[in-house]
Amino acid sequence: MRLLLRSALGLALLLPSTSPLAAPPAAPRTISGELQGAAWRLDVPARWNGELVMLAHGYEPVGVPRPTPMAANDSTAPLLAAGYAVAQSAYASQGWAVADAITDMERLRQHAVAELKHVRHTWMLGFSMGGAVTIASLERYPQHYAGGVSLCGANLSGEQIAGELLTTLVAFDYLFPAAKGLPAAGLASHEAAALPQGELYQGIVDALQRDPSHAALLARRLQVSTDELAGTISLHALVLHELATRSGGMPVGNIGVAYRGFGDDAAFNAGVQRIAPVPAAQARVRSTLALSGALKRPLLIQFNLHDPTIVPHMQAVYPQLAAHAGARPLPKVLPAVGEGHCGFSEAEVVAALKAVQH
Repeated sequence: MRLLLRSALGLALLLPSTSPLAAPPAAPRTISGELQGAAWRLDVPARWNGELVMLAHGYEPVGVPRPTPMAANDSTAPLLAAGYAVAQSAYASQGWAVADAITDMERLRQHAVAELKHVRHTWMLGFSMGGAVTIASLERYPQHYAGGVSLCGANLSGEQIAGELLTTLVAFDYLFPAAKGLPAAGLASHEAAALPQGELYQGIVDALQRDPSHAALLARRLQVSTDELAGTISLHALVLHELATRSGGMPVGNIGVAYRGFGDDAAFNAGVQRIAPVPAAQARVRSTLALSGALKRPLLIQFNLHDPTIVPHMQAVYPQLAAHAGARPLPKVLPAVGEGHCGFSEAEVVAALKAVQH
């Protein structure tokens, strides 16, 4: 009998365990649909911690194909693994869709809370353009959120973003006049807006290569490397023209702006193209894409090292605005990690969310 027991025990140690602890984890529950033209999805882990994350994605160029049903953001899986439910909207429109996104995310938040029924806290987390969506949502709907996280965020108002983009375009036109393959009217013109993005990019590349000294000057002023300069300029043109289309005209101007850092400042300011905004477009951007800085909920901000899209002088804008507005609490800026634009690891995304909770 003892021999049989020992044999049975030995065999049990060799066979795969059938205990509940070794069972594979249950899959998250996923539901999806559409709310007034905006596709959405809600993922809920089997071991949900009662916390809901509203995840706001970044800029999506107009015309990029969208999968059906909506695909999960790359950060969905680590957030689910950490116990959070994740709701995300594709937004009703593409492009610089901050205004649509604010509305779409609030509509989805209401739907998700009704679906889940027992939400303890709701958090907002946004990447890049989604950072502006996050901050605007915290400013406008503080009663619905415990706090938020802006990662690699474009944490500027629509008018400030447009002003940054316009500066890039008129500076390029001044430093690289009559660039081959580009409109004589400049990168901010209707003719430039009509160019295919590939042709615009190649014209910028060719101009930069023909004048390396001015390319280096412009790269220093824009706080990007010379290797990233052409991509930065073409992206700025794309977004500014998309903003102008969305708002019904050029939403920002540079009449009376005194520029610095472009070499001979007196000559630059005397010779740079001056553009007046379309009043109705400017008013629309000011009303729909405004940020006040008047936070009433915790906000955590984190950037990446050597980000060519959200450069250092842009990163400082919202913390200064919040301090001027007397935000309570003031936003917390964590040290930069990773490289490039939105170069966060899965662990860093979850750590940022946990940091704002504490």
